[in-house]
Amino acid sequence: MFRAIADALRTVGGAIATVVTLPFRLLARLFGGASHAGRRV
Repeated sequence: MFRAIADALRTVGGAIATVVTLPFRLLARLFGGASHAGRRV
């Protein structure tokens, strides 16, 4: 029973971590792409 609860909490924690980090990853990709484009010109 405790294992099932731990698995559920791990799944929920992973989903929350993904949702929280997604915007930061997108921002990093945007700024990274902008800086690379700036260096090319």
